[in-house]
Amino acid sequence: MCVSGYPVGPTFCVCYLAFYLTNKYVLSVLKFTYPTLFQGSNVWAWLPASVLFVGIIYAGSRALSRLAIPVFLTLHNVAEVIICGYQKCFQKEKTSPVKICSAFFLLAAAGCLPFSDSQFDPDGYFWAVIHFFCVGAYKILQKTQKPTWLSDIDQQYLNYIFSVVLLAFASHPTGDLLGFLEFPFLYFYRFHSSCCASGFLGFFLLFSTQKLKSSMAPGQCAAWLFFAKVITAGSSVLLFDTLLTRATVGCLLLCGLGEALLVFSEKKSS
Repeated sequence: MCVSGYPVGPTFCVCYLAFYLTNKYVLSVLKFTYPTLFQGSNVWAWLPASVLFVGIIYAGSRALSRLAIPVFLTLHNVAEVIICGYQKCFQKEKTSPVKICSAFFLLAAAGCLPFSDSQFDPDGYFWAVIHFFCVGAYKILQKTQKPTWLSDIDQQYLNYIFSVVLLAFASHPTGDLLGFLEFPFLYFYRFHSSCCASGFLGFFLLFSTQKLKSSMAPGQCAAWLFFAKVITAGSSVLLFDTLLTRATVGCLLLCGLGEALLVFSEKKSS
């Protein structure tokens, strides 16, 4: 589907792919794991969501620096299970059998992954758990609070401003400030260019995501997101040192099946 003369879906996929690959390069290859640089009305009511957003980017950066992208995305999908469980148990929403099966497959894939991952990193999985809990809680808060006085762009601006301020103040007690000053590639052009690229790509990903949501039905958005995750995971295996066993591939395929069912349920409900 084209909006304003350009294809929204493919643009979103390109931004998604480039954003994750660039951040993975900076975090894993250059080993820069200090997430303050990866940024891109009634404001106080949005403060809890901004706190969760900080948890998302901080824990996500830590996890992505230690885990392969396919593994990270598989664990990231557990957030959908949290949202589904909240809607079923607390909001008493009617959940289709397809969506329940999707949540089961996503949870099973993430649960089996640590036992089959030949590159298992306890710290990486620890941060990934914090990350997907924050993602799930953020999306729940975003749906239930429905701040009509703030647009999606306004919410993200507040999130970014709050995260910069909070992480800047927290950089000294967490040791990130000292680590930043001792970073071996601090004055290298590839580090500066990669960080600038990460910032620009983060902005373009945000913009293309909003265009995608405003121009397409939820089912179509879910389909494009699924496609973006598939090409990102596949490309990362070719570009980064990733060792996938048969059992790991099985978990990834199970996760893919879960996401495909999620897309189907979204299309059916819309």
